[in-house]
Amino acid sequence: QVRLVESGGGLVQPGGSLRLSCAASGSIFSINTMDWYRQAPGKQRELVAGVSSGGSTNYADSVEGRFTISRDSGKKTVYLQMNSLKPEDTAVYYCHMTIRTVIWRSDDYWGQGTQVTVSS
Repeated sequence: QVRLVESGGGLVQPGGSLRLSCAASGSIFSINTMDWYRQAPGKQRELVAGVSSGGSTNYADSVEGRFTISRDSGKKTVYLQMNSLKPEDTAVYYCHMTIRTVIWRSDDYWGQGTQVTVSS
């Protein structure tokens, strides 16, 4: 059984920073992509940032230059460093990973979500 556990959310003032972490555990053969999504009230879940197994990254236009995604494959962990936070970044942030539990099978896994609130 695979679990993703997130940490690092909270309340921060505009212009502040937060760092999210998401660690995978369980019977894992390999991890392909690691991503962060977010969902604000009344809006659809959107991709914030992703990092491939090779280290290639991609970002939503709204966070480019402010957020940095990184991964530690040995620790099965993905990070999201969020700087210059804005009120519109307020959302529940979800970790997502594409994981092979055996070599012939790849599935999507999600974390439970962590609340990020940007407010003065």
